[in-house]
Amino acid sequence: MATAIIFLQLAIVIALIFIGARVGSIGLGIYGMVGVFILVFIFGLKPGNLPIDVMLIIVSVITAAAALQAAGGLDYLVGLAAKFLRKHPDRITFYGPLTTWLFCLVAGTAHTSYSLLPIISEIAKNSKIRPERPMSVATISASLGITGSPVSAATAALIGADMLGGKGIELGDIMLVCIPASFIAILVASFVQNFVGKELEDDPEYQRRVREGILNPEEDAKMMAQMESHPNKHAKYSVIAFLIGVFLVVLFGSVPSLRPTYEVDGETIAVGMPEIIEILMMSIAAVILLVGKAKVGDAVKGNVFGAGMNAMVSIFGIAWMGDTFFNGNLAFFKEHIADIVTQYPFLFAVALFFMSIMLFSQAATVRTLYPLGIGLGISPLALVAMFPAVNGYFFIPNYPTEVAAINFDRTGTTRIGKYVLNHSFQLAGFITTFVSIGVGYLIITLFY
Repeated sequence: MATAIIFLQLAIVIALIFIGARVGSIGLGIYGMVGVFILVFIFGLKPGNLPIDVMLIIVSVITAAAALQAAGGLDYLVGLAAKFLRKHPDRITFYGPLTTWLFCLVAGTAHTSYSLLPIISEIAKNSKIRPERPMSVATISASLGITGSPVSAATAALIGADMLGGKGIELGDIMLVCIPASFIAILVASFVQNFVGKELEDDPEYQRRVREGILNPEEDAKMMAQMESHPNKHAKYSVIAFLIGVFLVVLFGSVPSLRPTYEVDGETIAVGMPEIIEILMMSIAAVILLVGKAKVGDAVKGNVFGAGMNAMVSIFGIAWMGDTFFNGNLAFFKEHIADIVTQYPFLFAVALFFMSIMLFSQAATVRTLYPLGIGLGISPLALVAMFPAVNGYFFIPNYPTEVAAINFDRTGTTRIGKYVLNHSFQLAGFITTFVSIGVGYLIITLFY
């Protein structure tokens, strides 16, 4: 009877996740909260841990990024990227994905890729390279950058005191494992993608669009010129301020002895990384607005701020629902799957992958499933190596970055297939996931 109730709860949780995903925007958060209501008021479970740190980190980081956008800093970075990529057009399949990955590592959000994807597509098209090749990996790379970024909500969730941070894992450990693992995975995926699909000029869809005059070379050249325009000097100052903030986060995360301390009942306690990220990034937002001569109102109106607030609301509901369900039934999961998962840890990575498909959020997936992995006794280092598995939401091509990439590729080579799941991002997504986890395991084996 008890088992049937647990599976009924699971069915409700999954159903609400699908409904929330279908509604979109803050729907995940709203329907996640409906799930919390049902689990608490009807099934009598104890409310799980609120993802307060994750939500506040998102607010602080997104505020800084939104200020950067308002000051013209994002446009400045995009201009630099465009100039670099145009100097090496024949290597766009490698450099394009590495650029979106680097942007995400620095900014902590995949939404920075929206500005870069059209540049990558146009450079590939103008170089007679099938845009699908760099676009597919570049889209996946943007998400992969989150699992290694010192300022991403997912990384912050992972190093929380109630997560791996309480098991001796520091920000430096995550960066040491995940950054090289992601880098190698992107190179492997880019190499493979060079052989995917017909050459651009042989692609039927591209030929049709050329015949019908949909593609206009003169307009393309004009658009690229606009993207590479020189911003004012205040934009440069805002970028410098933002990078200083990121550097300080990395510094305090990598060297715990530098963190401020305070005393409680004679015991010296260091300030935790979630609080440090929140303090630093909100303070840097003020500096960015000051040196960038930007208006606060413009920061709030930008798409970066809106996307970040959507993510916060979604995590509020969906992660709380997941935490309530798994912690409320932790004894059941320990009894039935502890031995299997402990002997075959990769099965937990599979669970992370499929949960991320439903949650559409790395941070929410971390908050939802990692407490279960910790409770089952899986090695903390193994859980770090599995971190890239939370990027599985590429599987169904309705994540915003995928939709954007399809629309930005005006040649039509980046597409959703006839059977929906046979889309342009599937191969690159699986390659980067498998390779990054494999390299991660190799790193923890050799260096820990």
